[in-house]
Amino acid sequence: MLLIALYFGYLASLLLIIALLVSNDLKFRWFNTFGNIAFITYAIVLGAVPVLLTNAILLTINLYYLIKIYSRQENFDLIEFKGEEKLVNKFLAFYSRDVKAYFPGFKTEAIQGNLNFVVLRDLVIANMFSAAVSENGDATVAINYTVKKYRDYKVGTFIFEKEKQLLLAKGVKRIVYQKVFNKQHLRFIKKMGFVKELMNGEERFVKTL
Repeated sequence: MLLIALYFGYLASLLLIIALLVSNDLKFRWFNTFGNIAFITYAIVLGAVPVLLTNAILLTINLYYLIKIYSRQENFDLIEFKGEEKLVNKFLAFYSRDVKAYFPGFKTEAIQGNLNFVVLRDLVIANMFSAAVSENGDATVAINYTVKKYRDYKVGTFIFEKEKQLLLAKGVKRIVYQKVFNKQHLRFIKKMGFVKELMNGEERFVKTL
């Protein structure tokens, strides 16, 4: 029993450490919640009442904030841009290092003449999207960058589902990624329903609207 308790104690400590490292509020609360549950199990096995009471209280607090996060009504909006605006350049410059991790070959000039828009989340720029739309309706993505704290799939759902009619009205029939360089981004586009297809003998990730 002591060995089991130790495992739960180490697991709880690891989960709480990870919680401090994540940049997303939702992930922070979930890691804390699982950490509290592990510590409660640890406390029950060892009969450590102070640890049990402390983590029971913390678990209640985390569950309260999780309910609050999931029930919160956020305001999403989409604003198109041309690519010459100063705010666009400042945004890309500010997040340049992270942008390179997801789109290493991206250059600002690549958005000229594209379908360009930013997604606002409670009036804060959460995402920048740019794609070159061909005559056959393929929108080849130049950049689809979401700020770290907003990477909970809500922005993707907003773009590809709630704003689907706007994309269709712009002549977009399919969203196409020529290459995906980042594992997290690959996980995101698969979650959004992108699938592998062969185009001109090369693999692409495609989502049909």
